[in-house]
Amino acid sequence: MKTTSITRRHFVSSTIGAAAMLAAEAARAQWETSQRYPDPRIKIDDQAFEKYRLANAKVQRIATGMRWADGPVWFADGRYLLWSDIPSNCIMKWDATTKSVSVFRKPAGYANGHCRDRQGRLLTCEHEPRRVTRTEYDGSTTVVASHYQDRPLNSPNDVVCKSDGSIWFTDPTDGILGFYEGKKAKQELPTNIYRWDAETETLAVVATDIKNPNGLAFSPDESKLYVVEAGVMPRVVREYEVVDKGKRLGNVSWLVKRHGTPEGLKVDVDGNLWIGWGAGEEELDGVWVFNPNGQRIGRIQLPERCANVCFGGRHRNRLFMCASTSIYSLHVNTQGCKLV
Repeated sequence: MKTTSITRRHFVSSTIGAAAMLAAEAARAQWETSQRYPDPRIKIDDQAFEKYRLANAKVQRIATGMRWADGPVWFADGRYLLWSDIPSNCIMKWDATTKSVSVFRKPAGYANGHCRDRQGRLLTCEHEPRRVTRTEYDGSTTVVASHYQDRPLNSPNDVVCKSDGSIWFTDPTDGILGFYEGKKAKQELPTNIYRWDAETETLAVVATDIKNPNGLAFSPDESKLYVVEAGVMPRVVREYEVVDKGKRLGNVSWLVKRHGTPEGLKVDVDGNLWIGWGAGEEELDGVWVFNPNGQRIGRIQLPERCANVCFGGRHRNRLFMCASTSIYSLHVNTQGCKLV
């Protein structure tokens, strides 16, 4: 695949300007951490969720001041979190050691979802150039996928890497609808789900019957792929069977169909789905947790609509939540599965 180097200003972290920091601090001041244990923002809908709540852990706001935060990914080896501020065309960084927030990359192709591949490299969905890229160890970027059958992708949204090294991503039209989260352009392909083969470096369509797929995640044993379908009302979470030695998708069913706006999701070691949720209503905004059978067992209420989540921290037991203009975190009594 073609590899291009990136300039220093693309990759080197720089601290946020003083004005932006002051604005962020002002917004942060409006957030009040609960003074009570257990945190009343953690809602138990089924007793099965009780064991995942830590009675002495609270929801914390660790960063704010974004336009639309999405696509979090944790780097355990560096002890930092990356996420996209899509309309600001940058990737942000939160350092767990210093608690500082900085710009990791700008411009960033109106990046959206991220994950790490099996060698620990950053994979990024970029709206404006309509591609998926990989950041190499030296800071250069490799284009993983930008076209299918000689036609440009729409605007890759979210991405996950399977244990065989294959890269799976969704390709809705969000980034080509206007100039706020990308660049207005003509749609030339259906809103497919794709699989990039690590051995052959070829791209294949694995699902064509889905309207604007959004977040996606594998079950812990990789036998199922969960995908949020954003192009239907209400939105649904699809459950696909992964077949043909992990190379294709088989039977599909609706696992979750509820009022609200699910977007990004991650799965814990017990197979529960932690889904960013919201619709601008207090009772909907936050993270909803479903068991593998699609039953809602718990919620984490946030003051903003949540777009996506990831597990991080030393033991993968800290949930990071990208919620509109802010990043929140909560320690939970489970771990994210080892898939990145």
